[in-house]
Amino acid sequence: MSIDRRMLLRGALACACCVKAGAAIASDAPAHRGAAPHWSYEGNGSPEKWGDLQADFKVCQLGLEQTPIDLNDGIRGDVGSVDYAFKPLPLRIVNNGHTIQVNADPGSACVIDGTRYELLQFHLHHPSEHLLAGKNFDLECHFVHKSDAGALAVSGVFVRPGAANAAMKAFFDSMPAKAGPEVRTGNTIDIAAILPRTGGYFRYMGSLTTPPCSEGLTWTVHKEPIEASVEQIQKFAALFSKNARPVQKRNRRFLIDAS
Repeated sequence: MSIDRRMLLRGALACACCVKAGAAIASDAPAHRGAAPHWSYEGNGSPEKWGDLQADFKVCQLGLEQTPIDLNDGIRGDVGSVDYAFKPLPLRIVNNGHTIQVNADPGSACVIDGTRYELLQFHLHHPSEHLLAGKNFDLECHFVHKSDAGALAVSGVFVRPGAANAAMKAFFDSMPAKAGPEVRTGNTIDIAAILPRTGGYFRYMGSLTTPPCSEGLTWTVHKEPIEASVEQIQKFAALFSKNARPVQKRNRRFLIDAS
């Protein structure tokens, strides 16, 4: 069965409100006396409890378009192209307490079906948040973009063990061991070289994978994984043994297989 872009737009119930760009960057504000517990991946702030931590996290519990999902049994269809125009970036890296993130200078973007989304940042999850036909990968890299209208689009790239990733060497070598402010290393990173060279992708409407779990995001998850060495993967895992939200129900969403 196939589906075209108009059917996708009619079937996907995107959130009507504008998603703030700041929500795409995980907060490291500590909990204080009398406040709700700070969200995390285990214990009192674990994912199954996010919706109870504070009122504006309720969509984490009640939303019908939550991310991540198991990428399986997609409908073959045309959802338009995704084109990346990434420039080498100064390495502005931060440990925000939830992941290692690189903040992007202006000028790098992706174009999805004619709409330009400026790159805000990219970060990693261990293990992968999305599953591919029930299987997870060692890491997943998320590139977070924002359009002029305020809509967010995230591209996901799986990472498996293999050859050392030369394009990400400066990233792995510069990861701050503790949470703190952004560090400007003086290095650059060629983010275009991180992307998969070939292969199709999945497209669906989803959410942020961290609180407040805002919906209405356009997700593009590439099928072809990239590689990083076991040493590079273990270096990240030593800092974040698990920073992946469990898979969520697909509900009535279309999952489009754009092979």
